[in-house]
Order: sequence, then structure tokens, then C-alpha cells
Amino acid sequence: MNNLARRKLKNAAALTLSLLCAALGLSLLFIILYDVLKNGVSSINWRLFTENPAPPTLKGAGGLKNAFLGQGLLTLAALTIGVPVGVLGGTFLAEYGRHLKISRAVSILSDMAISIPSIVIGAFVYAILVRPWGNFNGWAGAAALAIIIIPIVIRTTEDMMNLVPWTIREAAFALGAPYHKVIFSVVYRAAAGGIFTGILLAVARIAGETAPLLFTSFNSNYFKLSMSDPVPSLTVSIYQYAASPYENWISLAWAAAFVVTCFVLLLNILGRVIIKLRVKG
Repeated sequence: MNNLARRKLKNAAALTLSLLCAALGLSLLFIILYDVLKNGVSSINWRLFTENPAPPTLKGAGGLKNAFLGQGLLTLAALTIGVPVGVLGGTFLAEYGRHLKISRAVSILSDMAISIPSIVIGAFVYAILVRPWGNFNGWAGAAALAIIIIPIVIRTTEDMMNLVPWTIREAAFALGAPYHKVIFSVVYRAAAGGIFTGILLAVARIAGETAPLLFTSFNSNYFKLSMSDPVPSLTVSIYQYAASPYENWISLAWAAAFVVTCFVLLLNILGRVIIKLRVKG
């Protein structure tokens, strides 16, 4: 066998192995999606969105309205905390600190923070915001989710702002614009699509988080606007209902899992559409 034949054989073997591994990974993903689709669609009804939880003995009654509202409140609070911090942190790394050694360290730590298990973040927030208060509370849950959001937004903001050519800044400087005006009026406008996409991906990341909320906001059968008390969340409700022995609660868990899956899928599709439109533009 000559050298060309051996190279073709190795290439075919590597290609076959890669295809098998890809097929295995996709098959597992499709199995999960099929189960969520099969069990979730059949459990979807208006009561899921319009009624609060009911005792499991009342078959066919009850929904997860409180969990949907609580999840929205926690997500909104986390975005309010995490997005400004992440965008400003990414702005510092991309603009003011581009030549500072500390910026490189902060950038590396940000990359590491993205990979920190969420349960570790939940335990950390529990120690500083739950134990001192003496009870689970919504602010702790929002803080845990915000800690997950911040490094993602920092990394996305830094990368998107670094893609803006420096010559555009120089043109604005030549017109007499101060640096902060250049950042807000020129750089942010050019990088807005990428930054917004990063925020969407951060929301998709926290949409399925359960562990940090178990340590912080926990759960509740009722919805209140007070963030100083336990706040219901969709992911924790899925966890608790799926582990219950009651069929109607398990059905609610499947329906909620289907809603979360669709929400995350839509966010990812929206993010990719924005990137594609931005690239074309």
C-alpha cells in the first residue's frame, strides 16, 4: 500500500469515527427532545398558565401560574443586576483597560467564571445572602442568576467591541468627540447586535438553572411581589413535581419542561438570526 492509499484509509477511518460520534450525540439529544415533546404537548392546557398549584388529590386541577410569574420576576431582577455590570465590565476590558495587565487577568477570570458549576454559585450566595437573613428570599435567587449572567455578558461585550475597527474611533476623535461619547455613540451602536445576542444567550443559560435557586429563592405555592420572601420558580417546580409520586404533578412538570425547552430554543434561534443579519449588514 502506497502512501496516498494509507492517507485515504486514515482519512476515511477518522471521518467514519467522527460521523458515528456525531450521530450518537444527536441521537441522545433527539431522544430527550422526543420525550419532552411527547409528554409535554399532551399536558399543555390553559390551566397551566392561569391557575396556581392545587393539592395533588384534585386530579386535573391546578397549574403553575405562580412559577411562571416568579421565574419572570427573578429573571428580570437578575438582568437588571447582571447586564449593566457585564456590559460595563466588558467595556473596561475592551476600551479603557486594553493595555493594562489587570485586564488580561480579569478576562481570564471571566472565562473561568463561565465554567463554574451553578451549584457552587448557589452555595456561595446561600452563605452570604440567605443565612444572614434567616430565610430563603428572591434577592438571593436574583443575585445567583446575575452572577451566572455577568461573565457571559462581559465576554460577549469585550469580543464584540474589539471587532469594531479602531479607525472608526479615530474618525470620531478627529471630529472632537470625547472618549465616552465615542463609546456610547459609535462603538456601542456598531456592537449592539452582538451585545444583545450575548444577553439573549445569558438569559437562555439561566432559564434552565435549578441548583442555585434551590439554595437561594427556593420555592413557594403562592406568588408575591416581595423579593424578601421565597419566590416560586419554574425550574424548581419542575424538579419538585417530577420527583413526586402524583401523576397530575408529573404531567405539570412535563408541560413546564416543554415550555422551558421551547423558550430556550426560541432565544437561541433569535440570537443566531440577529448575528446573521448583523453579518449581512
